[in-house]
Amino acid sequence: MIGGALFGSARWFQTALVNIQPSEFAKIVMILIMADFFAKRLQLMSDPKWTVRSFLMMMGITIWVLLQPNLSTSIVLIVIWFVLLWIAGLPLKHLIAYALTGIAVISITFPLLVEFGVLQEYQLRRITTFIAPDPNARYGDTYNIEQALISIGSGGLFGQGYGQGPQVQLRFLKVRWSDFIFSATAHELGFIGAVLIILLMAFVVYRCLWAARLAPDAYGALICYGVATLIAFQALVNLGVNLNMLPATGLTLPFLSYGGSSLVANMIAIGLVESVIMRRKVTES
Repeated sequence: MIGGALFGSARWFQTALVNIQPSEFAKIVMILIMADFFAKRLQLMSDPKWTVRSFLMMMGITIWVLLQPNLSTSIVLIVIWFVLLWIAGLPLKHLIAYALTGIAVISITFPLLVEFGVLQEYQLRRITTFIAPDPNARYGDTYNIEQALISIGSGGLFGQGYGQGPQVQLRFLKVRWSDFIFSATAHELGFIGAVLIILLMAFVVYRCLWAARLAPDAYGALICYGVATLIAFQALVNLGVNLNMLPATGLTLPFLSYGGSSLVANMIAIGLVESVIMRRKVTES
C-alpha cells in the first residue's frame, strides 16, 4: 500500500497541508454502491447468487482497507453490507446462516490470519489483553483502558470542569482526542455531559431512520439506513472500548473525535441523508 505510515499502518496520503485517510471515504462509497445494488434487486434477494455478488463487491473494497492494515474500518464496511443486505429483504434464515458461516470460517482460519500477517501483532495483543488484562501494566492497551475508566469514574455527576480534568490535562489519558474522547468528556463534563453525548448520537441515528421511512424510493431509503448503521455502529464500538466492554479498535466517535477525514466523511454522510429528504420534498411539490 502507498501512503505515509503512522502507528504501523499506511492509512494516510500525506500532503503539504493535510493528511487524508481514504478508508474513511470508503465507508461512504460502500453505502452508495450497496444501496444502488440492492435497490435494483429488492425482489430477487432470496436468490443466493445476488448475495454472493454483493459480497464480492463488498470485498473488492474491503480487501484494500484490510491490507493497510485497518481491521476496524474493514469490520465497519462488512457491517454496513450485512445490515443493508438484511434491510433489502434477505430472508432471516439466510442471514443467520451466512453469519454463522462467517464466524465459523474466521474461527477456523484464525491461526492463518495471524501467520500471514492479516491480523497484526498489535491487533492480537489488543484481543489478548482484553481477555486477560495485566493489572500491573504501566503502558499499552491495558493501561489506556484503566486510565479511561478512572477518567469516567472520577468525573462524577458534573465533571471536573472544562479544561480542568487532571487525567486529561496531565496526560494520564492517552489518545484522549480520538479513541478516548468519550472518557475525556465524561471526566471534564461528568455524567451529564456523557449522557448528553449519547443522546445526541441517538438523535442523529433516529433522524436518519426517520429519513429512511420518508424516502421517495428504495435507493434513498437504503442510503439513510446505511448512514444510520455507520454512525450507530462506530458510536457503540467507541463507547464499548471506553467502558472496557470491547477490545481497543481505533474507531473514532463520530463528529467528536479529532480527525479531518473522519469529520468530512461523516458530514458527507449526513449530507446524503439531507439530499434524500430534499428529493422527497421536490417530488411532493
